[in-house]
Amino acid sequence: MKLEWKTCFRAGVSLFLLYLCITYWSVVGNLVSVALGAASPLIVGGVVAYLLNILMGAYEKRYFPRNEKSKIVRYTRRPVCMIGAMVTLVTIVVLVIGLVLPQFISCIRVLFAQIPPVIEALLDNQMIMNLLQENLEETLSSIDWQNMLSKVLTYVTSGIGDVMGFTVSAVSGVFSSVVTFLLSIIFAIYLLLGKERLCAQALRVMNSYVKPAWCKKISYVLAVCNDCFRNYIVGQCTEAVLLGTLCVIGMLILQLPYASMIGALIGLTALIPVAGAYIGAGVGAIMILTVSPIKAVVFLIFIVILQQLEGNLIYPRVVGSSVGLPGLWVLTAVTVGGGLSGVFGMLIGVPITAALYRILREDVKRRERVQQPIETETVTNASEEESAETREEKK
Repeated sequence: MKLEWKTCFRAGVSLFLLYLCITYWSVVGNLVSVALGAASPLIVGGVVAYLLNILMGAYEKRYFPRNEKSKIVRYTRRPVCMIGAMVTLVTIVVLVIGLVLPQFISCIRVLFAQIPPVIEALLDNQMIMNLLQENLEETLSSIDWQNMLSKVLTYVTSGIGDVMGFTVSAVSGVFSSVVTFLLSIIFAIYLLLGKERLCAQALRVMNSYVKPAWCKKISYVLAVCNDCFRNYIVGQCTEAVLLGTLCVIGMLILQLPYASMIGALIGLTALIPVAGAYIGAGVGAIMILTVSPIKAVVFLIFIVILQQLEGNLIYPRVVGSSVGLPGLWVLTAVTVGGGLSGVFGMLIGVPITAALYRILREDVKRRERVQQPIETETVTNASEEESAETREEKK
């Protein structure tokens, strides 16, 4: 094989860049973090556009499908469906917050209201007061009050600047978050309005600078990833709605308090695969504990039974079948993704693993189809040789 100077030059440049990245890894990491921070509105906008596109695509299929040739339908389909998707998403978020937040605040107030009676009961206990009095005298006698007062004064005088710095950073952080959110929404709107044109431009650029074989492979990988992420999001949302509805119905039958709030909370946390519903169940048990400990135990037993039904019947049919990933790999993806990136890793671990699983499965099937004719030809030749030897022996 003859090596060209272009191949050697590319290999040398690649090795030199790899050496620089390894040697100056901290500088490269800082540059990458700065670039990601600067591009965060675009990244968030892309994620929002991808989520809204699922709802928008569903609305576009049902927006006067029999009047495709009408100019009014053709010109109004995209903006009307996009606004409908945004309104739907905002309505869901407002409903969940409206169901969860007021009752959560009331439960916190109940918890704080229970603190003074507990303290009074402890103070009324004579044995505890005797122990506190003995320990209190020993503790007060061993304290260096002058040194403590000087430390307090030093902390107060130095803490004023820290408080001002914290206030300024908090205000700037809130302002930056608001600006990032607005830029993300604007960028998402532009992406949704011109998604076909952007896809066509990206395909033209890829066809111009990438070889046809690699272009085909990249398109296939992107199509598989899009299909897995889309099916996972739809299946996970469907499963969360079903689980939250079943939780509300069961709690109403068992006459447990905060049924709507806990059902919405469990449905929201069920978006996190495997462990999400248990997180919501823990918060719900604490809320019910403020009313009745027995009902809290009944709620936990009910949630365990509901989780078993959901994990064995609902989840495999709704989510497992949609992404085409066995349960073992779902658990592996959730565990590894949670260990690497927390909740965000749990959310994206399953669709990424499903995409890799599908690509690997299709590649294995393709290789088996290629190897099967060779094996068949070898078996056919061996059988012909055996039949020839048998004929010669008979002669």
